[in-house]
Amino acid sequence: MSSKKIIFTEKAPAPIGPYSQAVLIGNTLYTSGQIALNPKTMELVLDDIETETKQVMENMKAVLDAAGMSFENVVKTTIFIMDMNDFARINSVYATYFDEATAPARETVQVAGLPKGVNIEISMTAVK
Repeated sequence: MSSKKIIFTEKAPAPIGPYSQAVLIGNTLYTSGQIALNPKTMELVLDDIETETKQVMENMKAVLDAAGMSFENVVKTTIFIMDMNDFARINSVYATYFDEATAPARETVQVAGLPKGVNIEISMTAVK
């Protein structure tokens, strides 16, 4: 097995528990879920669901970048949301980060609760 490399960047929120922002094994990157924490202030960005989703995606972009990857490398995403009624608004922001023709596989799940009372959390798997 390839050795496990921990990915960390100050451009994304620091972990708030016993986990890493991402782990690289061989050519595959597994990210932890990102929520809408501003990495500079560690304050939540919850103005509206679009702004919250953009912060999550920007955090994920920073983690991907730290691993030498981009959204083009993403093969799978998981989106956890509090309210499925927000899906269309979330999707409109999410779609700006991917080319529809080569977009990753994805599942979107409504959940009963998320860390710090946020409305959305996204994790990704990427391959170089």
